[in-house]
Amino acid sequence: MNEELWNECVRFHGHACPGLAMGFRASEVAAETLGVPLEKVRDEEIVCVVENDACGIDAVQAIYSCTAGKGNLLFRITGKQAYSFFDRRSGKKVRVLIDGDFGEMCREDLMKHILTAPEEEVVKVKTPVFDIPETAKIFYSVRCESCGELAREDKVRWQDGKQVCLDCFRDYSRNYF
Repeated sequence: MNEELWNECVRFHGHACPGLAMGFRASEVAAETLGVPLEKVRDEEIVCVVENDACGIDAVQAIYSCTAGKGNLLFRITGKQAYSFFDRRSGKKVRVLIDGDFGEMCREDLMKHILTAPEEEVVKVKTPVFDIPETAKIFYSVRCESCGELAREDKVRWQDGKQVCLDCFRDYSRNYF
């Protein structure tokens, strides 16, 4: 385990915890599987699709510089501790699922176990069921004709002959099935 990188993740997140350890361990496994160095990456070549909105995501951000703003950190919330990593350069991909039998360990022991136990006791390595997400796009902004606020063009809808944002849009559906 790279202690220096772990400490950097702890500084970024604000404290050490089992959730952060899950993201750290997932990043370690991804680095090994993809053949990508486990170090800070400063570009958008690594993309991570996370299936949760928990602490482990901060490890991915700290290590691989994946961020929602750059479009290389995407959320597909399933409630699972799963992380799908894609290497844009090589086209390789891996889904790392934290899926160990952790029993009744105290918080500190659980964190240490996640970080140091043999891989087969902590994770399952799979192939993502989806392809690498396309690169982030830059969209035009459109002024909502109802509230006057700017919204991304793909999030604007036509209603009553006006372009309106999603906040102002009133959905209409007669489909009750």
